[in-house]
Amino acid sequence: MKNIAILGSTGSIGLQTLEVIRNNRDEFSVCALTANSNIDILYKQVLEFKPDIVVIFDYNKYKEFKSLIASHNNDLKVLYGEDGLTYAASYEKADIVVSAIVGIAGLKPTYSAIEKGKTVALANKETLVTAGRIITKKARECSASIIPVDSEHSAIFQCIGRDREFVSKIILTASGGPFRKKTLEELKMVSLSDALKHPSWSMGKKVTIDSSTLMNKGLEVIEARWLFDMAGESIQVYVHPESIIHSMVEFVDGAILAQLGVPDMKIPIKHSLTYPKRTIAVDSKLDFSKINTLNFEKPDTHRFPCLKLAYEALKDGDSSCIVLNGANEVAVNLFLQGKIQFMEIYSIVAKALEKHTLSEVNTLEEIFYIDNWSRNIAMELYKKR
Repeated sequence: MKNIAILGSTGSIGLQTLEVIRNNRDEFSVCALTANSNIDILYKQVLEFKPDIVVIFDYNKYKEFKSLIASHNNDLKVLYGEDGLTYAASYEKADIVVSAIVGIAGLKPTYSAIEKGKTVALANKETLVTAGRIITKKARECSASIIPVDSEHSAIFQCIGRDREFVSKIILTASGGPFRKKTLEELKMVSLSDALKHPSWSMGKKVTIDSSTLMNKGLEVIEARWLFDMAGESIQVYVHPESIIHSMVEFVDGAILAQLGVPDMKIPIKHSLTYPKRTIAVDSKLDFSKINTLNFEKPDTHRFPCLKLAYEALKDGDSSCIVLNGANEVAVNLFLQGKIQFMEIYSIVAKALEKHTLSEVNTLEEIFYIDNWSRNIAMELYKKR
């Protein structure tokens, strides 16, 4: 029986992780759950999974939740804020910490879990985008394990196995998003509702928008650089609209291994929880008789320039990756609020990077300082546009 702490239990990955646990009660129990402010969903999760600890980041929602749960479970420890997240992430009873908080808010609790030598099932890509060097160094020092949950990185992780020293190239696949065939002029006019209609995957709003701009794939390139210790020029992206091959690894002898499967996030989630074993049967399996073709094409960085921005930021260094991530979070949020057009996401991030002065990054404090700067400059750019 493995005890699981889920950071971000009310989000897309958190909900799917609990679905996996719900169907495999003999293998897993839940010891901690955290949420930002969605206490309605969290309340139901607590009643069903009976964790030891619950954390609500929003203080007002925390107070509301305490009143809500008081008559049901007097033994439940209810915490709030950043300190609460840190406590849950480093809870000694947890065997696996699922890091599924969206955005840079997941960085500190993930770092805390790694400091305690935990096995971290990492779904928060911003942790490695902004702090890859620091996180991977700390993981080595503390003998912590990082198992990727992103379908692409899970695929790479599975393909590499113990042969990491023989890898010559990583090939990340991308669905191409909902606008793969649209012209540049058409992209300037796309709506929010269209951008949220991903052709293959069911995901949260932020990552769905990132997928439509291909920024998500750019962030995954940076993440892969740190997860697998590969230079940016050895990480390639190909658009694969069928979303059957989740990524590939090329070895020095020319052999290429690929991981295939239906587009279902519960598969990589299950792998992160059961690794190194494969003990859970999947609900749906790939039927080759229904696959007519597998298509691949190079991404068009003229129509989707966010991917190119990510490669450039990776080449420039850690501080540029932090700015890329922070400015993008602001721009995506502005688009979700209907305040900017689709292509303005790119222009805000690009201009923020232009205004940025490269600097060394050695601490979490420096990361948050640069992140805060990037968010402020992104908002300034929005207001001045």
